[in-house]
Amino acid sequence: MNSKTVFVLLFSLNLLNYIDRQILFSVFPLIKEDLLLSDAKLGILASAFMFVYMFAAPVIGYIADRTPRQYAMAICAFLWSGATMLSGAAKNYFHLFAARSFIGIGEAGFTSVSPSFLAEKFPAAKRARVLALFGMALPAGSALGYLLGGFLGFHIGWRSAFFLVGLPGALIAAFILLKLKDGRTKTLKAEKPKFKNYFALLKNKPFLFVCLAQAMGTFTLGGLAAWMPTFMHRYYDFSVAQAGTVFGALTILAGAAGTFLGGFLADKMLKKTKKAYYLVSALSFTAALPFAVAALSFDNYFIALSFLGIAIMFAFLQTGPLNAAIVNLTDIKIRSMAFAVNIFIIHALGDAISPAFVGAVSDSFSLRAAVLSTMLFVIPAALFCLAAAKADKTAQNKA
Repeated sequence: MNSKTVFVLLFSLNLLNYIDRQILFSVFPLIKEDLLLSDAKLGILASAFMFVYMFAAPVIGYIADRTPRQYAMAICAFLWSGATMLSGAAKNYFHLFAARSFIGIGEAGFTSVSPSFLAEKFPAAKRARVLALFGMALPAGSALGYLLGGFLGFHIGWRSAFFLVGLPGALIAAFILLKLKDGRTKTLKAEKPKFKNYFALLKNKPFLFVCLAQAMGTFTLGGLAAWMPTFMHRYYDFSVAQAGTVFGALTILAGAAGTFLGGFLADKMLKKTKKAYYLVSALSFTAALPFAVAALSFDNYFIALSFLGIAIMFAFLQTGPLNAAIVNLTDIKIRSMAFAVNIFIIHALGDAISPAFVGAVSDSFSLRAAVLSTMLFVIPAALFCLAAAKADKTAQNKA
């Protein structure tokens, strides 16, 4: 199977990955009313997914690096798609909590394996762009999750929405299981990685700094992703459907533009300096802050959402460059393990915390204050990017 076909296949599954993950947030108000939940409990639903997701990733990443990776991707896609459909059958808060947890297991496996699997199909000079394009599934899938959740939730109910979005992932998973092949057959036969390789990754300073930078950015983006539809519902008097549609459109336009631009700029700058991945990312995080703060300072929703769109664009700029940096900083034998560690760190310190944090602060103060407080984490994100540039000895000279 050629590289372009592999890209289309994995991008499609990655798109569904984020649709199934994000659809919950656009139906928060409906679930709150139906199950009589507080904001804090709604936030915990999002955090439950992330905690399971980040703890499952190292286990699945280890298994994937010892076996043909198409099996891990396919099985995990079956699991998260089934759990998404089961979310619609939830009778109470515990059932929904359990279903969201199993979605975390399935999606952890796919996101641990797919970036390195895809990157290896393309030359190093194109990896930032390829991974940026692959990363466009995040804003696009998130946006579709909001759009579909808002539309379907409003017209046919939140339970039916979960049923409808869960099925396509299982169909693509079956195709991957039958058609996709891992290119590391000789490597697997020569020497399989061991669990102790995780400790070696923890000694890789530039890799760790990249993970910490992404964690700080993920804290901010996770808080926004979980609560902005509800924010728009409360402060701008949007209906659930309107909030999901508007925020979904904003996310896909701004997020996709930022993701593509980041990969393009990083690959261009790589011709001049090997620090390109880190510098582009540091600048993007820095530029996002003033626009994000401005967005929450206006009561006029048109002005506020315009500033928010610019902030989202800058926040997504780092997606391709930092993922390409991880590929370049790690050995091919343990790249699924490397992305698994990355997943654990960025979610443990990022969006596993921020949705519940925003919910708790909202209950105590206001949702506006809670969302605003998440914005400040882009500052350490930029600083960790600069630390990674300094620690990466291969990036000290011009390319």
